[in-house]
Amino acid sequence: MSALTVSHDPGQSWDDLVRLWEEMEWPEGSKVEIIEGIITVSPTPALPHNDIAERIQRRLYSVIPDDLGIYQTLSIAVPSRLGMLTPDLLVTPRRRNPEAWSHIPAGLAELVVEITSKSNARHDRVSKPAAYATAGIPYYLLVDRWAPGGPTVTLYGEPQGEVYRVLSAVKFGDPLTLPKPFDVTLDTSEFPVV
Repeated sequence: MSALTVSHDPGQSWDDLVRLWEEMEWPEGSKVEIIEGIITVSPTPALPHNDIAERIQRRLYSVIPDDLGIYQTLSIAVPSRLGMLTPDLLVTPRRRNPEAWSHIPAGLAELVVEITSKSNARHDRVSKPAAYATAGIPYYLLVDRWAPGGPTVTLYGEPQGEVYRVLSAVKFGDPLTLPKPFDVTLDTSEFPVV
C-alpha cells in the first residue's frame, strides 16, 4: 500500500490543519503527518524498516544521558513549513509537563532519524530535511534504503535556513559515527538490505 494524501482548502490556517490532524479518525496503525500543508497517511512500515530503527535505537540507548528520550511515534511541529512530522526515531529531552500530548515543537529535537520506504522516499530526501533544518534540529540521519545508487546512510548537520550540510555519508556495510553528544558508531552492515 502506498501513502495517500488528504486534500484541504489551501486557505486553511495552521491551527485548522492541526485540529483536523488531531481529531480525524484515521485508519488504525497508520502514520499520519502534515507535510508542506498536506495531510499524508502512510501504512505501518514493514519489518526491515522497523529492524533498522530498532538497531539504531539500541545503539543510541547505550550512549545518551538519562535526560534524553528516544521516541518512535512522537510528532514534531514545524508551523513555518506547515509540517507535523513523525520521524522514525526522535531524540529529545524528556518532558515532565508537556504543553501538548500529541506533539512537541521541532526545535526541542536533538536528532531525527528517517528510514525511507518506497512510497515516501522523496519526502524523506527533500521535504522533511528542509523542515527539520528550518526548525534548527542539530542532526538529521537519513537511512535511504531506496537510494538510486544502492542503500545509503547520510548524517546531516549544521542547519542553515532550509538546508543541512552533509557531515558523513556511507553505503550499507560501512560504519557511520554520530558526533557528540551521541559519540557512537553505527554498524550499517547490520541493516537489512531491501
